[in-house]
Amino acid sequence: MFDLIPLTTLVLAALVSFAAGVVKGTVGFAMPTVMISGLSSLMSPELALAALLLPTLVTNVWQALRQGARAAWTSIRAFRVFLIVGGLTLLCAAQLVPILSARALLLIIGIPIIIFAILQLAGWSPRLAQQTLRTEATAGVVTGFIGGISGVWGPPTVAYLTALDTPKVDQVRLQGATFGLGALLLVGAHLQSGILRTETATLSALMLAPALLGMALGLRIQDRIDQRAFRRATLIVLLVAGANLIRRALI
Repeated sequence: MFDLIPLTTLVLAALVSFAAGVVKGTVGFAMPTVMISGLSSLMSPELALAALLLPTLVTNVWQALRQGARAAWTSIRAFRVFLIVGGLTLLCAAQLVPILSARALLLIIGIPIIIFAILQLAGWSPRLAQQTLRTEATAGVVTGFIGGISGVWGPPTVAYLTALDTPKVDQVRLQGATFGLGALLLVGAHLQSGILRTETATLSALMLAPALLGMALGLRIQDRIDQRAFRRATLIVLLVAGANLIRRALI
């Protein structure tokens, strides 16, 4: 692994993982988005994607089970079509990662992030009258494709749940369950694609501790500050992160 990444870069990557954990603990999403943006400035997009896999999986399991396994299972059943369609699409899309160029990968990640952040900051809050089979399946395809390619499926998932006006506690729990299942599938998919192998799995494991420490801090912050204001700040961070990814792709 140290042939791939020098020690200084590893330390900087740990700081990025810690920051991503703080954001995750505070708003319930955006860990892979922050990590892929920050880490891809330090290493190749493929290594950055591998590094975020285990921290994303473990922190989402933690988030999903905060109210217990029964509550998590109830949320999973309520959105089972979205999860199944998204999972199948994710497995297929993940196989495209070794084929795509680094420039294409950065653009595929950066553009959806910027669109989501701008719309949310502008006050756009879409509403769906009800949860239907068609809307679930469509949201699943979009989320699964973006997640399989980039490891980032938070923005489309959050947009879908927000459009349904999902209650806050249920939304955060469902985000954890959704992202956790997606992360589990993504780990399996990238064992097949070759992105996750011995040296990159070691890198991902080393990112676990700072990510968990950051999430613990983020959960404490969530209880003490105005959630709405911090969510807005997070969207600004996502906007900057997306712009940075596009800049790297074009320059």
